[in-house]
Amino acid sequence: MSEKIRVILITDGDRVAQHVVEDIAISLGLRCISASGGNPTPISGKEIVKLLKTVHHDPVLVMFDDRGSRHKGNGEVAMEYVASHPDIEVLGAVAVASNTTGIAGIAADECITSSGDIVNHSVDKNGVCKKSHEKKSIITGDTVDVLNHVDIPFIVGVGDIGKMDRADDIGRGAPITRKAIEEILKRSGIEYGRTTEN
Repeated sequence: MSEKIRVILITDGDRVAQHVVEDIAISLGLRCISASGGNPTPISGKEIVKLLKTVHHDPVLVMFDDRGSRHKGNGEVAMEYVASHPDIEVLGAVAVASNTTGIAGIAADECITSSGDIVNHSVDKNGVCKKSHEKKSIITGDTVDVLNHVDIPFIVGVGDIGKMDRADDIGRGAPITRKAIEEILKRSGIEYGRTTEN
């Protein structure tokens, strides 16, 4: 494993999202901090980093959730701590759209629609493309604003993980979320796949 622990931040952590992220981690041969799942995030950033230091290999998927709050909640506080930690290398983030109002949002490098298309426009909670005259793909979600204050090399915007009107259903392999994670891995130049390591 590299000196720094490589992680991908996921800005969703409810029960559905947790099952999806855990399933994708297994199928891609990645690790996942299951204890970071929850709505809102149940543990602190310090606790997450402590858990990250116990993983057998990386990259590691880590979930953060503010339970719909437009304020800086548990998820964003924890994410800021993890992303800023000197022992952590953030490869990218999957920014999840929600219906939360009164937030700034984050400019994504690309977005993936519910039909699996990579677009340069924003998507909503259902993964529907929101074409506008803006040059940036702004994702508005309850746990994304803090991404503006930390160094994230690549951000992919998606709709609600495991949902999107069943387009991202875990029974279908959660193809949208999986594609977003694969995009980050590819941009990072990281080889991934199933591993025989326990």
